[in-house]
Amino acid sequence: MIVSYHPLFEADRNILCAGRHPDAGDLAAIQAARAIILNQGCYQSLYEMARANCPKVFPNYDAKFKYPGKIGQIKLFREFNAKHPATELYSNIASFRKRYRQSPGLFSSDYPKVFKLDWGGEGDTVYLVNSVEHLQERIKLAAGFENSVQHGFLLQEYIDSDNRTLRVVVIGEHIDSYWRIQPNSNVFHTNLGQGAVIDSKAEPGLQQKAVAVVKKLCQKAGINLAGFDLIFPASMDDPEPMLLEINYFFGRKGLGGSEAYYKILQNEIRTWLAAIK
Repeated sequence: MIVSYHPLFEADRNILCAGRHPDAGDLAAIQAARAIILNQGCYQSLYEMARANCPKVFPNYDAKFKYPGKIGQIKLFREFNAKHPATELYSNIASFRKRYRQSPGLFSSDYPKVFKLDWGGEGDTVYLVNSVEHLQERIKLAAGFENSVQHGFLLQEYIDSDNRTLRVVVIGEHIDSYWRIQPNSNVFHTNLGQGAVIDSKAEPGLQQKAVAVVKKLCQKAGINLAGFDLIFPASMDDPEPMLLEINYFFGRKGLGGSEAYYKILQNEIRTWLAAIK
């Protein structure tokens, strides 16, 4: 029996678990299943129940829950030796203050930097900081969130990329890549919500490099449903891709829209199921 928790994938049994944690009924269904299909937004509790009680689960979210947030993703990149911008990780404000009390000269050097809160998507919690004053403002922002139980941030090396990043989307064995280019030089972000445009044709050689990096990481970490953001240093003639983030929720415009995305997803799930022995 195939059990699907995805509302748009029909299986032998379909169950909705949106907005709730799994119960005894879910456990019984999972234990009786040959394979489980989960939705992108499934709770960690449902994923862990499925992984512990069924031999085949799609998608593979082991890395998502083992390496949570942006901080976790940097730890994943480090563990698997995946190239990424130099990054300082801070679990809270206290850890940041401790570091810079010990080495105060570091606080006022090497700008610009990129400041990222540990959560958020589509660039909402990512900021370019050009000075000590800008950084202090972001630290105050992080402190405010910490008071409401959201904590953690990182400081990352700024990479001049000519205002573009590359998105590589992995859906099962299917891979798409496209540039997100920000035409406004005064805007730091390259997400579509802030005016970036899509170009899937430009510099195919660099795209191939990025796809190879993503494939290698996916093979090591088991990831089979995610959007990866990569950056190329503009100062180099033949740059190597650097990983920025992993998005387990990702926009679909670059794939042709939601309808195209779901068609790809359904085909990949069927292919995955066909390979199960």
